[in-house]
Amino acid sequence: MSMWNERYNVPEFVFGTEPNIFLQQQAYRLHPGQRVLAVADGEGRNGVWLARQGLSVLSIDSSDVAQAKARRFAQENGVELDFECADLLNWRWPESEFDAVAGIFFQFVGPAGRQIMFDGIKKALKPGGLLLLQGYTPRQLEYKTGGPPAAENMYTQALLKEQFGDWEILHLSEHDEHISEGTHHHGMSALIDMVARKAG
Repeated sequence: MSMWNERYNVPEFVFGTEPNIFLQQQAYRLHPGQRVLAVADGEGRNGVWLARQGLSVLSIDSSDVAQAKARRFAQENGVELDFECADLLNWRWPESEFDAVAGIFFQFVGPAGRQIMFDGIKKALKPGGLLLLQGYTPRQLEYKTGGPPAAENMYTQALLKEQFGDWEILHLSEHDEHISEGTHHHGMSALIDMVARKAG
């Protein structure tokens, strides 16, 4: 059983069932009927919430255990999503298919893997499409309230500006917040948020 399947193979929802707060705050930027990719969506808390807003959602994750929970969660919420179980480092990212990509805490890979995923996101978004991204900054290692133990996996403003400097960055902010997302993201956290629009 993979590490992620082991992590998700418990009765409770590891990261809770409530959608990410930053994602909720950005809801006004999204419109019913738009196609959204929920990256590393796990047990579906964010993908299901996006579907409840009237969006057409593809929820992708590498854990079939997590996706089984996500499917049940979607049924309980009366919404339909498309699901795909795939390794995002080897997935064939579609071209210009999505109006938005929700990338919430997918910092499980180092710089080389992150580059593959960022390049995939850039390819998958339509011109004018939005990337809604939240992750940890390196200072998260001091808090130890979630995320990977490697500073190189974290985001900084300089890193994100370098990666998406040719896009319109609508929002970029580092902040410390107390978050409560299940048992694995809980407590004071060093966060960074970005909303960026792909050049049209």
